[in-house]
Amino acid sequence: MALKRKMAKYYTMSLLLVSTFLHFLLVHCQSPLAKALYVFGDSLSDSGNNNFLQTVAKVNYTPYGIDFPSGPTGRFTNGRTQVDFLAQLLDLPFAPPFLGLSTSDKINIKTGINYASGAGGILPESGTAQGENLSFGKQIKYFEDTVLLKKFSTDFQNDLSKSIFYISIGSNDYINNYLQPANYNSSQIYTPQQYADLLVKGLILGLTKLYVLGARKFTVFNVGRLGCLPAVVDTANPRPTTPCVEAVNNLVLLYNNKLPGAITELERVLVGSTFVRGDGYGLNKTSAEAGITAQQTPCCAVNGVGLCVPNSTPCPDRTLVIFYDAFHPNQAVNNAQANDCFSGSSSCTPINVQQLAQKQ
Repeated sequence: MALKRKMAKYYTMSLLLVSTFLHFLLVHCQSPLAKALYVFGDSLSDSGNNNFLQTVAKVNYTPYGIDFPSGPTGRFTNGRTQVDFLAQLLDLPFAPPFLGLSTSDKINIKTGINYASGAGGILPESGTAQGENLSFGKQIKYFEDTVLLKKFSTDFQNDLSKSIFYISIGSNDYINNYLQPANYNSSQIYTPQQYADLLVKGLILGLTKLYVLGARKFTVFNVGRLGCLPAVVDTANPRPTTPCVEAVNNLVLLYNNKLPGAITELERVLVGSTFVRGDGYGLNKTSAEAGITAQQTPCCAVNGVGLCVPNSTPCPDRTLVIFYDAFHPNQAVNNAQANDCFSGSSSCTPINVQQLAQKQ
């Protein structure tokens, strides 16, 4: 069994190295499938924006980035995020963090920018108990600033309609807002259904703003099984007899179940738009199909906020676990879901990202 695990680990690492090399060749030798990739979201997608903010939600240290070519970058995992893998599949370079760019960079970059921020949510107050973050509204405002910097570029305006806008946000509106009554009063103001309605309304408003600014191709993810996060399971009182805290998952489902209809209606109203619906809730299923053990134990030793202890040694076999810390999946999981979302038929519907990129 130990030999099989070692072989599986080396095989996965070899595939990732080959994938990186092929990505380099493709980016430099052929045209990308989409003009650009613009990223909006939270720590699942953050590529380093929180490095520039005053927050405890910051991971610019090892063991984060232990499997990333340049080491720690501010990504909340051991290597690449899901959106990194999607960029590779689209033959695009990784979208750089907005806050790390100079004005000249923002004007000249043509392949996309990452605005995602750890602890950020749809609501502006979500995650603020941990410090600064870029809420969905702030991220859209920064994208608007980017558009204004390029307002005299006709090519840029045309390219926006051929670019992919990736949005994965909403988790922190629960785990760093509604489920923390000591820090936020949202659970005292709204019933679970009212809160889900509020979040969907906020998301739709943001997507509409992006459309007005030029976006036409969207990939929008729902919220994952937050009740299965080690941070949620380990702090539940009483501790659940099931693997997950199903009461939390049921909260999330109120939002997830309302989202498809809202997006379908939005696509009808926003002429010329196309929406792909991403399924983060089915992450465990995607991971199992990729041969990843559905463990709920973090790969690294975690501190009081669920992040890896700085400079600690993570688990040696990172290819067989789902969670890297108490909140975030490892890159093997990210890779599996990105591949299915790009060319499969279960993680992303009614079309996948490859079909979205090819759509005229």
